[in-house]
Amino acid sequence: MTDTAPTPIAEPVPVAPVPAPAKAKVKVKAKPLPAPKPVDTSWLDRDVSLLAFNARVLHWAKKTDVPLLERLRYLTIVSSNLDEFFEVRAALYTSLAKPKAALSAIDAQAQEALSHAAHLLVEEQYALYNEVLMPALAKEGVRVIPHGERSQAQQRWVKSFFEREVRPLLLPVGLDPAHPFPQVANKSLNFIVHLSGHDAFGRENDIAIVKVPRSLPRFIRLPDTLAGKRTLFVSISSVIRAHLKDMFPGRVVGNFSQFRVTRHSDLSVDEEDVKNLRTALRQGLVHRNYGQAVRLEVSAGCAEHLADLLLRQFELPVSALYRVHGPVNLVRLNQLIDLIDQPKWLWPRYEASFPLQLSTNTPIFEQLAEGDVLIHQPYESFDGVLAFLREAVMDPQVLAIKQTIYRTGSDSVLMELLHQAVQRGKEVTVVVELKARFDEEANINWAEKLEYVGAQVVYGIVGLKTHAKMLLVSRREGRNIRRYAHLSTGNYNPKTARLYTDLSYLTANPKLTADMETVFGLLANQSRIPKLSKMIMAPFHLQRGLIDWIDKVAKAAAQGVPGRITLKMNSLTDEKLMEALVCASQAGVEVDLIVRGACMLPAQRPGFTDHIRVRSIIGRFLEHSRVFYFQTGTEEALYLSSADWMNRNMLRRVELAWPVEDATLRARIVNECLTMYLHDHVDAWSMAPDGSYHQVPPARSTGKAKAALGAQNKLMALYTAKP
Repeated sequence: MTDTAPTPIAEPVPVAPVPAPAKAKVKVKAKPLPAPKPVDTSWLDRDVSLLAFNARVLHWAKKTDVPLLERLRYLTIVSSNLDEFFEVRAALYTSLAKPKAALSAIDAQAQEALSHAAHLLVEEQYALYNEVLMPALAKEGVRVIPHGERSQAQQRWVKSFFEREVRPLLLPVGLDPAHPFPQVANKSLNFIVHLSGHDAFGRENDIAIVKVPRSLPRFIRLPDTLAGKRTLFVSISSVIRAHLKDMFPGRVVGNFSQFRVTRHSDLSVDEEDVKNLRTALRQGLVHRNYGQAVRLEVSAGCAEHLADLLLRQFELPVSALYRVHGPVNLVRLNQLIDLIDQPKWLWPRYEASFPLQLSTNTPIFEQLAEGDVLIHQPYESFDGVLAFLREAVMDPQVLAIKQTIYRTGSDSVLMELLHQAVQRGKEVTVVVELKARFDEEANINWAEKLEYVGAQVVYGIVGLKTHAKMLLVSRREGRNIRRYAHLSTGNYNPKTARLYTDLSYLTANPKLTADMETVFGLLANQSRIPKLSKMIMAPFHLQRGLIDWIDKVAKAAAQGVPGRITLKMNSLTDEKLMEALVCASQAGVEVDLIVRGACMLPAQRPGFTDHIRVRSIIGRFLEHSRVFYFQTGTEEALYLSSADWMNRNMLRRVELAWPVEDATLRARIVNECLTMYLHDHVDAWSMAPDGSYHQVPPARSTGKAKAALGAQNKLMALYTAKP
């Protein structure tokens, strides 16, 4: 497969596959170069960079060439990302725990910059929602109609719905010494109400809280008889708002506001101090919804005294208050998208091809005996991976299956296949990562189910997350046992495999599979640091191994041998790796970084990173594959990995990187995952020296005018065109 994109005009230096030796060398012992002379060695702020990524995602909600409901979906994606950002990252900022006077100047400056960026992003979201997306839907006859604009017949229907479906589930709480402020769950919808007059006992308790159950739908469609030729909805918040007075008979409802509090939700368990990690985590899940408050969202018109009361209640600074012009939870707009039956406002359905290297007429084990197989998801279907596991489950010659599980989802065909394997008498070992953030409960449930039927379930290594993605099959062939394996840059989740770009690698290479057997042994018995033949493993060797490759290219460049490094990943925040890249750049190495999200390494800063370019690709699919390419002279090496270049991946996780030594597959990866992305002039953003991002300008037209395609669209077209 080749790409005929023209040579880019300035920012990227194109990657071109070069002849490689029969076997690429994977062990490098080059000494590091001297540290670069600092010109401006300050890294960019990780969290501001992460918010900038979400601003790039939000840009897709602005694009008029994107289907209308997909634009709305991008808005919800940003909201979901922001929720997770506050749940995980915001609590790290000391201003939420310390008085302002106790902050260092650096802490205060970082908090102020973060708060400013977050507030600007939220304001942009709601401006887009109110001024662009909802008017565009209204123009097409779809509206979320507020109480003040409902006809009398519509108001009667809404009142009937409220009395029948909503009111029985609500129990307003009036605050007084006997009725303290109720526990408010993370990200739940609530109302705060100011009341005047006296209660039934003659007291003047003037504040009440109404908690809205999550079981209630956030949008309700009005009957066609009340909508005419339009499609009309009402939001649950407007339904409750319209009937607040009915919940407080004898009282006068004054100021009120919807509100939502976001809480720190990263589970904290002292693994060294618990006897059973699974039990400890299940207990921790019960309390996750009631962690430290980090953000408060209220209606734009919320009275100051009500906002102040909530801030005091949740012990939050004013900077954590977000006044929003609309629903306090834009994520729930996903329900609205599902209720609108308009396929023309969605992406045309993309049908992934069955993996091109796999034949459906020949057993996969036989095909792997002939050579390695690469699957480029989601352009090729995850069904190829499922077919490999299904064949292993059904094959009577397969004796054992070992697999790691990080994020597989609550409804997983893959896990059901492992369940069947146990029932068919195979030895099944599953390394389940219980601490996969926000997937803990699903993973605990799968661990218990598999353990119940007799699978060997282990939870990796205390203090480390097992993030490596690997599946190893041991099969009897005559007098020998041969191993077959699957490695991946992404998760064993069939649903996200349709939305994330990832690379799956099927192999029977005896050195790779022996390395995997060694790693599984380490995860089970933790006996000693593994000695691997081909793979590089974190937390032992990966960071050092990558630095050695960077230094090798840099040393060659310093001696006049052309060198380049091209890396694709989700995040780049590890300081030692960034320092090595800076050193290589200053030695003359051309460095191209394709980093989807947070990147702390500034690009093309004069005298510091002149030869480093950073770009981010945002498209229909979530970029998720990790590809590390090193070239010096006529030698090249390419690794695939589950690891981003973050300190946690290098030192606090079990990660793997493996070399692709097949020249054809290596050229295919370079072309599809690197070259196409460096030539993208549609969906690409380029980083400026100050860390800001700007859309890459359109490529100069050559010959006949033709609609430009981004890398993802090119790949969809490429795989669709194949027989």
